[in-house]
Amino acid sequence: MSTDPLSTTFRALSDPTRRAILATLTTGEKTVSDLAEPFDMTMPAITKHLKVLEKANLIERSREAQYRPCRLHPEPLKDVDEWIGEYRKFWEASFDRLEDYLKQLQMKDKNDE
Repeated sequence: MSTDPLSTTFRALSDPTRRAILATLTTGEKTVSDLAEPFDMTMPAITKHLKVLEKANLIERSREAQYRPCRLHPEPLKDVDEWIGEYRKFWEASFDRLEDYLKQLQMKDKNDE
């Protein structure tokens, strides 16, 4: 089953553990052991999370001797931001209309006094 990149990114972001891993990687490259440390789960479970993040192209993993350092690859998050940005425009326009309506009500109240 082929999935569009945005759906893959949202699926990866849907899990709090994966979001926490991404947050940790904002401070720089980390080993798998470093990433696993704060979680009460097995190394295979962490590896599964990393594979989901890697499939979504949110992280990059390399091999340096016995270490597999991970680094953040934030480009797919730009697509999420653009998608959300369209809804942001909608909400901002809605709030602008609400503000205009409230001003009209206030003016009416002042005129009725």
